[in-house]
Amino acid sequence: MGLSDEVRLGLLTGWIVPELVDEVLAACGRQGVKSRALTGPFMVYFVLALALFQQDSYDDVAENLVGTLGEMDQSVPNKSSFTRARQQLGAAPLEGVFRRVAGAIAPLSLEAAFWHGMRVAAVDGFLLDVPENDATRAAFGGRVDGAGRAIGFPQARVVTLTETDTHATIDARIGSFKGGGGEPALAAQMADSAADMLVIMDRGFPGVALWKAYTQAGAHLLIRARTFAAAKPTEVLPDGTYLTRMNLAGQRRSHPGGVTVRVIDYQVDDGETIRLLTDLLDPEAGPAAELAALYHERWEVESAYRQLKTFQRGKAEVLRSVSPELIRQEIWAHLALHHCLNRIIMRLADGEGLDPDRISFVKVLKHTRRSVVLQAGRSSRQLRQFMKRMTTKVMRKLDNGLRRLRTADRYTRRPISQYTVRRKDQVRTPTRRVPKKVITLTPR
Repeated sequence: MGLSDEVRLGLLTGWIVPELVDEVLAACGRQGVKSRALTGPFMVYFVLALALFQQDSYDDVAENLVGTLGEMDQSVPNKSSFTRARQQLGAAPLEGVFRRVAGAIAPLSLEAAFWHGMRVAAVDGFLLDVPENDATRAAFGGRVDGAGRAIGFPQARVVTLTETDTHATIDARIGSFKGGGGEPALAAQMADSAADMLVIMDRGFPGVALWKAYTQAGAHLLIRARTFAAAKPTEVLPDGTYLTRMNLAGQRRSHPGGVTVRVIDYQVDDGETIRLLTDLLDPEAGPAAELAALYHERWEVESAYRQLKTFQRGKAEVLRSVSPELIRQEIWAHLALHHCLNRIIMRLADGEGLDPDRISFVKVLKHTRRSVVLQAGRSSRQLRQFMKRMTTKVMRKLDNGLRRLRTADRYTRRPISQYTVRRKDQVRTPTRRVPKKVITLTPR
């Protein structure tokens, strides 16, 4: 079986099978769509295809699916029909599809995906630009300058629990740029999905509530902290690491509401000190040197985000949906598609006995797109139908006629800086600068 066949079967029938889509639609109460062509199942696949062909228009994506799904006449509905069908479908079915297919995918034979018998995962988040209007600004918010004025596009926040070695998304949450507790609050909601895993997080996540959520769910933690955090040891361990208490702000260290953590300090080549917190309190069960080396696996989640944000979605692309509900629908489609692409990579790597890192995500993405398009012209009859549809579109779409003069206000949508720009005649007020202290670390 060639790569293109594997991609086609893996994406369309390997995991997001028609039976799964029907079950999700039934669970969400969205089985029926009024239009005969734009049925519920077709719209689920259509929204997934919008994510796959991010830069294509509605009718271009629909034409790609005609030969694949066989649920559409020769005439392609207009954009407004697709928009109404998407609104009727809502975000819940795409979230349901994601939750049905998401999960860890590394087999036990892939040793790099495990540490001391625990599957290694990472939690982090990223932002996606969404179109500017009153509804999206109110729902998601965005960056502001020093005067509180909005700069750049509104942004939706996505936090994921990701398997580090395969880049597969285990769980995800969608939130706003500000409010709701930010990334730590969204991350805490995914704790139950991390049972029996070792979860790595960056220094924006340490907190008592999140710590308790994950440890009570049966997960182990390895979280970077700022060097001034957890600085007072209660017990120094034989390997030079130490135990301390982490409490809520304003609580005494002896307060029963806090948690005991083990602190591991180490320096990188440039002399920077890295501080890690873990719930693995026994130095023999969690050797400090191994945990320090393992922390760098957290960067694998950044590679996963690059796959989704830069390659799959398109660099600097703004999401196409213009309402909060459809934006969430589109994001869930991107997450489901990204997970399926990494499942394909894992299946190909496992079949050839390779590390999944050696399989190109970009090439798999391109083959996936190509395989969907090729299915529309597999037979001469389908090709004739395709050419007939194209002929009818020459006057309607392909021939744009004389170009009109275009005018638009000039303004910056992507922020250059978060600070207010100083006017040419504005006097700069000097501020007193405090020199940095040079601290020499000594073993405890």
